Amino acid sequence: MRRRMVWELAACFAAVLLLFTAVLGGVYAAAFRRHTVAVNREAMEVQAASIAGTLASFGGGPGMGRGRGGGYGAYLRFLNDLTPAEAWIVDVDRTLLAPGRDRMARESLPAGAGEIVERVLAGENAWGEGFSTLLDAPALTVGVPIQTEEGVAGAVLLHSPVSGVDEAVGRALSILCAGAAAALVLAGGAALWLSWRFTAPLERMRRAAALLAEGDYAAKTAVDQPGEIGQLARTIDLLAERLAAAGEQREALDRLKQDFVANVSHELRTPVAVLRGSLEVLQDGTVSQGEEVAAYYAQMLAESRHLERLVNDLLDLSRLQDGQFRLETEETDLCAVVRDAARAIRQSARGNGVEVSLRCPGEECLLTGDYGRLRQMLLVLLDNAVKFSHPGGTVGLTLAREAGGFVLEVTDHGRGIPPEELPHVFDRFWRAQGGENRSGTGLGLAIARQIAERHGAELRAESGGGRTCFSVRFPEGA
Repeated sequence: MRRRMVWELAACFAAVLLLFTAVLGGVYAAAFRRHTVAVNREAMEVQAASIAGTLASFGGGPGMGRGRGGGYGAYLRFLNDLTPAEAWIVDVDRTLLAPGRDRMARESLPAGAGEIVERVLAGENAWGEGFSTLLDAPALTVGVPIQTEEGVAGAVLLHSPVSGVDEAVGRALSILCAGAAAALVLAGGAALWLSWRFTAPLERMRRAAALLAEGDYAAKTAVDQPGEIGQLARTIDLLAERLAAAGEQREALDRLKQDFVANVSHELRTPVAVLRGSLEVLQDGTVSQGEEVAAYYAQMLAESRHLERLVNDLLDLSRLQDGQFRLETEETDLCAVVRDAARAIRQSARGNGVEVSLRCPGEECLLTGDYGRLRQMLLVLLDNAVKFSHPGGTVGLTLAREAGGFVLEVTDHGRGIPPEELPHVFDRFWRAQGGENRSGTGLGLAIARQIAERHGAELRAESGGGRTCFSVRFPEGA
């Protein structure tokens, strides 16, 4: 492909050069011919004027050519021996006198010479080109009047073939063609070199694009040069980087999907197995005592509630992660949300022997948000804090203003979160090890983070020294 492009570009260069040479040669030939004819015409006019002045000094008048009186014939023969142009005289009777020829009628003049004679006999210089039957070739004719005291006595015509001019033009064109041939050879070599240099980065970009098409996103063009080709190469390299990043994201998403399916399957397996086992025992009649039957029913009810909670959490998380899902936002008093969540959690907190302390500003803390979802986020954080607090402990719930927004903190003084587990607390299905979280689904904190993000807030977790703090920072105007 590259060789074909090189030869195509070289052929284009050669075609352009040949066209340029042809146009230049045509313009040059026409201009050179016009210039040469003009130079010859001026020289012939000077010569004709000199002859006319000499003839006028002979004292000629009307009918001056009759009998070749006055020595005109001898003088003209002498001039014709000295100059390449043939000198003729036309008298006022329009009779042509030429040396070595008898008197010739006006019809013997070259084509267009009649008009020249009329203009000259009218007292002006004239010239023209045309085919001469006398010379049997294209000729240049120049006419000058013979001015005497009595007026125009006749006309001097200098008649010269233009074959010399055409020969000069031909020689000039030959030189031009020879120069063009040499230039074509040199330009051809330069064109091949330029074409090869021009196509080299294109070939590297083609190979890089082919590798990208095959899925090798590490491919690079290795082209570093200015101009549009360099910009195109950098764009291809940027595309490769974006494709590589997209590939990594796709792989991470695939792994995430696989982990999600595996986690859901794992979470569903235990309650489904318990339900099935309990139903089989009840169906077989293995358990017949009323207390034992009631215990199995209670266990099945607990497992079904766990399944219901798991399914609801999965649905909530799925909705929150869906960009098309819209929250029911309105102007909301964050203080009212905090107080409502504190009231809702106090009953379960007392059951664990834990107190909930609340600190909230006296004035309204307004923001744009979904009241129900914000309350759900707070209940998730408070439920975790209560579960992992020691009996007799206190869970702190604090809302305060800060520069640029609000900060909400939920603090407990339980066993804390190990440093190695802290980065994973917001992962789906992550659950702390221990008996405190047997009833958890591992989705609560993931849901809380999604709710915070949908409100433009930042949810963070800190733990150390037996103290665990979940903080939510809401920007002003959120």
